[in-house]
Amino acid sequence: MTYIRRGTLQFKKVNFALFAGGFCTFAILWGTQPLLPDIANDFHLSPAVSSLSQSAATIALAISLVFAGFLSEMYGRKQIMGVSLFAASILAVLTGFVSDFQLLVVCRALQGAALAGLPAAAMAYLAEEIEPDSLGMAMGLYISGNSIGGMTGRIISGFLTDSFSWHSALLTIGLISLLASIIFWTILPVSSHFTPRTYKRNDIFTSFYRQYRMPGFGCLLIIGFLLEAGFVSLYNYIGFQLMKPPYSLSQTAVGFIFLVYLVGTFSSTWMGMLADKYGKRKILPFSLVIVMIGVCITLSADIGIMILGVAIFTFGFFAGHSISSSWVGELAVRDKAQAAALYLFSYYVGGSIGGTASGAFYHQFGWGGIAVMITALSAVSAAVSVWLGLLTKRKKDKHQ
Repeated sequence: MTYIRRGTLQFKKVNFALFAGGFCTFAILWGTQPLLPDIANDFHLSPAVSSLSQSAATIALAISLVFAGFLSEMYGRKQIMGVSLFAASILAVLTGFVSDFQLLVVCRALQGAALAGLPAAAMAYLAEEIEPDSLGMAMGLYISGNSIGGMTGRIISGFLTDSFSWHSALLTIGLISLLASIIFWTILPVSSHFTPRTYKRNDIFTSFYRQYRMPGFGCLLIIGFLLEAGFVSLYNYIGFQLMKPPYSLSQTAVGFIFLVYLVGTFSSTWMGMLADKYGKRKILPFSLVIVMIGVCITLSADIGIMILGVAIFTFGFFAGHSISSSWVGELAVRDKAQAAALYLFSYYVGGSIGGTASGAFYHQFGWGGIAVMITALSAVSAAVSVWLGLLTKRKKDKHQ
C-alpha cells in the first residue's frame, strides 16, 4: 500500500486542504468567544450564562462527533467533511441575523452539530493516508489550521463588533467560511485507503467498547477532557478580565490578543515533529508543564507579562493537543474514525463543562480562581500523560 509521504505534492494538497477545513471549523466554533462580554451586556446576562452561546456549540459538536464518525466509515471521509463544512458555513451566515438569546443558543447548537463531520473524519483520514513517520507533522499542520481559524475568527469578531455589531461579525465569519469550504473540497485528494463499511445497531456499541479496551486509550480521553476544559476556561473569561479596570481594553484590543494563537500554530507543528523524533511519551508531559507555567504567569498585574503568560499557555496547549490527537490514530488498530470521535467527544465535553463551570470560579474568586482551576486540571493531565507513557513503553517492551 502506498502512503502519502512528506515533501510530495499530494502531501502539500492534503495539508493545505485540511488547513482550510480546520480554519473554517474553528473560525465558526470560536467566533462568539470574544463577543461574550457584548452578548452579556446586550441581553443583560451574567458571564456564566452568556457563555452558553459558546458551550451550546461545543456540547452539540461533542455529541454529534460520535455519529459523524460512523457516517464517515460508511460514506467516505471527504464526503462527510465537505457536507459538514458547507452546512456549518450556511448556518453561520444565518446566525448573523439572530436577535434573541435563546434563538442564538439554538443556532449555535445547530452549528456545532453540523461542524462535527470534519474533526470526526480528519484524524482518521490522515492516519489512513499519511505514512506513519510523517503523521505527527501532518497532524500538527492540521491543528495549526485550527489555531489560525480560531485566532482569525476571534480577531474579526472583535474588530467588527467595535465597528458595527456582533451580528455583522458572525455574518462575516460565515461568508469567509463558505470560501474556505470551497477550497477544501477542490483541493483535498480522494481517500486511497478508505473502504466503506456497513453497520448493524450492535456494531456501534461493539466498536465503542473495543476502543475503550485499548490500553492507554482511556488516558487520552482524560487528557483531552482536561486540556480543553482549561483552554476554554482561560479564553472565555480573559475578555471579561481585560475589558474591566484597570485594563479597560476595547473589544478590538481584546480580539487582537488572540494573535497569540500564532504561537500555537508553530508549536503544534514543531512539537509534533519532536514527538515523531523523540517519542510522544516524552514530549506530551513536557507540553503540559508549559501549560502550567503559562497559567501561573497570567497572574501578573502587568498586562504585558499577563499576555506573555497567555502565549506560553497557548504554546503548550496546542502542542499537547497535537501530540495526543496523533496518539489516538496510532493506538487505534481499526475503527480509527470512532477512536477519533470518542477522543474529540471527551475533548469538547471538557470544554463545554469547563467553560461554563469556570464562570462560577471567576465570579467568586476573580482571575486567580480561573488560574488555580486550570493549573489543577493541567497537573492531573500531566500525571495521566506520564502514566500513559509508562503503559505504552511496557506494551512495546513486551512485544520485543
